[in-house]
This record gives sequence, C-alpha cells and structure tokens, in this order.
Amino acid sequence: MKKYFLILFGFVLMFLVACNGEETSKSSSDEKVELTFTTWGNDQHSSMYEDLLKEFYKEHPNIKVKIQSIPHADYQQKLSVLAAGNELPDVGWVAERMVPQFVDNGILRDISDFRDDEEFNFKDYIPSTLKLWEHDGKLLGLPFSTPPMIMYVNRTMFEEAGLETPNELAKKGEWTWEQFQETAKALSKGEGSDRQYGARLFNEWTNFATMPSHTFSYGGKMFSDDMSEFKWNSPEGIATFEMLNRMMFEDNSHVPPGENITFESGKVGMFPFMYSYIANVRGITDFEWDIAPLPKGPEGRVPLLGQAGIVAFEGSEHPEEAKKLLKFLGSKTGIQAQSAFFVPPRKSVLESDEFVNVPNNPPRESIELALINEMDNGFTYPLHEDWTKIESEIINGFDKLYSQSASPEEILEQMEKDVNVILQE
Repeated sequence: MKKYFLILFGFVLMFLVACNGEETSKSSSDEKVELTFTTWGNDQHSSMYEDLLKEFYKEHPNIKVKIQSIPHADYQQKLSVLAAGNELPDVGWVAERMVPQFVDNGILRDISDFRDDEEFNFKDYIPSTLKLWEHDGKLLGLPFSTPPMIMYVNRTMFEEAGLETPNELAKKGEWTWEQFQETAKALSKGEGSDRQYGARLFNEWTNFATMPSHTFSYGGKMFSDDMSEFKWNSPEGIATFEMLNRMMFEDNSHVPPGENITFESGKVGMFPFMYSYIANVRGITDFEWDIAPLPKGPEGRVPLLGQAGIVAFEGSEHPEEAKKLLKFLGSKTGIQAQSAFFVPPRKSVLESDEFVNVPNNPPRESIELALINEMDNGFTYPLHEDWTKIESEIINGFDKLYSQSASPEEILEQMEKDVNVILQE
C-alpha cells in the first residue's frame, strides 16, 4: 500500500509540473510586450509604418511597437549615449556611416539564421545590398533603402524659362556638370523675396553629400582606398569647391548659405537628394515636378549610394520579439510597403509595378533614368570608425567657404592637414 501511494504521488507531482510548465509557456507567449523602433524619418514614414504594423499585429497580437523619431543629425550620437546607458531601442534604422562604430561596439544582434528561413526568401535580396551588413560571416542587419542620389526638378520653372529638362538632356548624353551650372544660371531671376534660384545642392547646410559626385565624375577622390589619406585636396577637389563658390557668390544661381529656401517652396529649380525625400514632394500642387539623374563628368555619373538598414540591437529585454519584428520589416510585405519612400533591396519589389506606380509618383521613364539605371554607378560613403570627427572637419571647411573667409585652395589644404591627423591616429 505504501508503495502504491508513493507511485500515485509521483504521477500527481509529474502532472502538476507538466501543467505548470504548460501554463508558464502559455503566459510567456501571451505576455504583452512593447518594442521601441527608432528612425530619423518624417510623419509620412511613421504613418506608413503604423499601417504596415497592423499586419504584424494580426500574427503577433501580444506585441506592440512604439515608433520613435530622432533627427538624423543627432541619431548616431543619441544611440551611442543610449548604448552607454544600456538603454538602446529594440529595433532601429542604421545608416551606412554608422555601421563601423556600431559593429566595433558590438551592439548589433546576429540575425544569420534569417538566411535559412525558406519563408523569408533571403535569396530575393540583391547581393550587393547586403555587403554592408555582413561581417565575419555574420548577418547584422537588413537593408531597406539602397538609392542612388537623384535630382528633383521643378518642371514648371523649366517650361517658363523655355529650357530643356535634365531628363531631355540626359537622353541625348548632354546632362553634364557644365550644363547644370549654365542651366542653374538661366533659371535664376527676381529680387528679394521674389528671387528664384536655379539650384540648391544641400538639404541641410552640414550635409555635403552631393559634392563628392562632382569630384568623382572628373576622376578625383576624397580618400585613399585604404582610408589612410585625405585626397580631396586635388585639382578635381578644388574645381568642386570653385564651382560651388561661383554659383553662390558670382552667378547667384544657388540658394545663399544658411537660407532655408526649399525645393517645395517653388523657388528652387534643381535639388539633389535621396529618393526618400519624395515623401515631401508628392504633395506639391503649386508646380509640376519630376526626378532626373545627377549630371555627369568626363568619368561618367557618380551619385552617392545612400544605404540604410534595420537592425535588432543587443541588450533588448525582448530579443526574440525584436527579431520577429525585424524579420517582418525585411519580408517582401515589409519591403513592399517601405518602397513607397525607399528604393527596395528585394529584386521582386524593385521590378514590381507597385514600386513604380505609387500615387503621385513621377513617370516610369523618369524612375528608370534616375534610379534603376544608376544603381551600379554610384559610390558609398567612406567607412571609418571616426567618421563623425572627419565629417566635422569637412563641415568646418565648408563653413569657411560659406563665410568667404578662405579660398577653395586654402580650405582644402587645411582640411587635408586636419583630416589626416584623424586618419593617422
């Protein structure tokens, strides 16, 4: 009898443990989880993600996502501060320039298992878009945007001036940097508050991303291939700074330094920036607009390839849920939704009518000329762990140009000295 009770007690104990385990597992899967997703996007981007996440919530009703927008200029420093305090978001955008520091700091989660998920269809990603995110055999992020820089064009201004548009010139092989300068001069007119300008080459006055395209198209460089020497102080680099100086202070065809006259105002004829800016442009009704490729030089057309990805950060309190969110955002469904603003890294989406035929998009021919045909021609931002310091010295040089406190030759000579100190540390 004693033996019978011991056996019965054992069965009861095993049953209770099993039930408790089942209950624990169930409560874990049903646990309400809030994830933080950081971007530097605008309100249109946030609205797009809110709509997209409705699909995610259907499959993961216990997970909610808080979208947090941080200004691009502050983004890298903000995340570095959060990392130091172990307060990183769960998932977030990362630009190419941020990758070296974040990889070196070990704050990007390994998501290599995504490669073997048949449902995820990792092979759909264009291989060149993944290089930035692969380190020592590990996959540390997924690209969501891979655009070459494009030119936004005020077609109404061109029609009123009786000028050929950049796309018309490009199709004839005549859209050059020299023609760009002549066109900008011809578009510029008026006085005071009625003044219109042919061009604005900067989104923010600290963002010089367009300028290397001019240098590269003439055969120049910014840095040596191994990032050990500053090479912008060259005849090609000086010509780039002289072009900007001439447009701003001699031709008066460029928006004056520091003035916030935007393309959307209708007072700027040509404005180069990334495809994501189309979110600001689609709502324009005061004038007709279009997109076009950047001008070319003797060495061809060399637009900046601005790549951004989404990563899962280390230290998350909900690492598995964070990976689920990242996998959803990188799925075909996620990339298709994001392609309303970003050039997609998945081949199936890039070639789809859904990408081209977004409401208020420019015509297919313009998208092919400015984007799809230029995917293989661009350059990527230099990768260096001290890029923030390097960038600061370059911005100091542009400030001297804006204030006319030094000549292009003097600016680049000093820039070379200051940047080389950082490169050789």
